[in-house]
Amino acid sequence: MSSFAPLTSYREYPVEEMCRRAQEFNQEMQRRRTVRQFSDRAVPREIIATAIETAGSAPSGAHRQPWHFVAVSDPAVKRRIRVAAEGAEQEFYRTAPAEWLQALEPLGTDEHKPYLEVAPWLIGIFAERYRNEENEGRMTNYYVMESVGIATGLLIAALHHAGLATLTHTPSPMGFLNQVLDRPSSEKAFLLLVVGYPAPDARVPDIRRRPLESISSWR
Repeated sequence: MSSFAPLTSYREYPVEEMCRRAQEFNQEMQRRRTVRQFSDRAVPREIIATAIETAGSAPSGAHRQPWHFVAVSDPAVKRRIRVAAEGAEQEFYRTAPAEWLQALEPLGTDEHKPYLEVAPWLIGIFAERYRNEENEGRMTNYYVMESVGIATGLLIAALHHAGLATLTHTPSPMGFLNQVLDRPSSEKAFLLLVVGYPAPDARVPDIRRRPLESISSWR
């Protein structure tokens, strides 16, 4: 039987302030860009920890919180990740359909991933398919990918809000991350997030986001 407590954390704002807050947050997030050239400037662990804690506030199926975040700053571990990721990417670029490669071409990506060693932090994000509880045995998690996707979105927003740049990296396949980061078979690698300051000479593709009328309908 679940127990319930009064909702005490909710804050209501006047409509005018709600509009202002929504617009300010939108403007801040519109500044966010995926970066592929990173500085090696150090980023305090506390900032990464706070952002991960923010990600952990995401809603999840049956409140199972089916995620695990591995923050990596060790150069040797980052090197292992780069070697494995570039190996997977070489195979991808060799065998991927031409249509897929054509879609990636404007982004300037290839199999070379130096940022995996240059950036001060990598965050391995894992989706926990089930959990072994001490007293209850194996317990299945629900809506795992949806839940982890929401948490990842909050993590990216939190890091951007703190003043950092990110890159969502999804080498295919990603099974090597379980081995390198010592995660159990109950977890599936979801994404590798590259985090740090952009390089002083960083450049981004000249692309545009779809406008509101293109991504929404009103009834």
